[in-house]
Amino acid sequence: MYEIKEKKDIKNMIYIIRGKQVILDSDVAHLFGYETKDLNRNVKNNIERFPKEYCFRLTKEEYELLRCKNFTSKKETRGGRQYMPFAFTEYGITMLAGLLKSPIAIKTSIKIVNQFIEMKKILKKDDSLALINDIYNIKNTLIEHGDKIDTLFDKFNRKEDLKNKLFFNGEIYDSYSLLVDIINKANNEIIIVDNYVNKETLDILSKKKINVTILLVTDKSKNNLTKTDIKKFNNEYPSLNIKYTNIFHDRFIILDKKELYHLGSSLKDLGNKVFGINKINDYDYVNELINKIKTLANN
Repeated sequence: MYEIKEKKDIKNMIYIIRGKQVILDSDVAHLFGYETKDLNRNVKNNIERFPKEYCFRLTKEEYELLRCKNFTSKKETRGGRQYMPFAFTEYGITMLAGLLKSPIAIKTSIKIVNQFIEMKKILKKDDSLALINDIYNIKNTLIEHGDKIDTLFDKFNRKEDLKNKLFFNGEIYDSYSLLVDIINKANNEIIIVDNYVNKETLDILSKKKINVTILLVTDKSKNNLTKTDIKKFNNEYPSLNIKYTNIFHDRFIILDKKELYHLGSSLKDLGNKVFGINKINDYDYVNELINKIKTLANN
């Protein structure tokens, strides 16, 4: 295992190649604390887990164009790279993290996924970039996945009205992305019921809209948040309040006192095991749960 010797800005490692957001193998290796050759060896030994949507090798023309475009000055062996680099999409990143099973890789993959989501938001704000990206993706999808196009669009489109969703072990990006979309739907208030909260929970909640308040209902003996964690979060993303109780077993998200979601996993454990997210379309349940929370003593 190799240690990371310097910090880099992840968003500066993300490129758009073939209409996809990707990170090159050398940058992934740096972030995960591996040598590039060792990381690529793991990929080659498990190549069946890395279809084209997860990972692909750059052509010589693509690599040279990327180097010129970004004024790359990395030192290489005499004669250049012997093999062209692999490019990993967000799905390849999460698959690789699960394959390597190293604490650094798993923790860093969450940060990388976060940056992919932020970059997608930027692309959506720029209509011209988004249009070019969409045309490229549609063209390749029609050619390569004509009979599966409905499934692909459903997977990438996170703006649909969620009713039921099942996630399998290792689907870190999908579950994280969907939870961020749910959090972003709130316009006034978010109520989270989850006994096992930690800093990763706060990372997800930081994606809320400005001025949306958060009430976190958790078990004081099981959560891993300190007063310092809460204070720092409130300084940057006000406001978060906490109520402590041990009466809840399951996990819930309530948005603006009208939308209720039931989670089969704590927010901090997204993608670690098979779990489901279900939207409960019953206002009586929403009101009953809110009233139960109101009876709790303030902390």
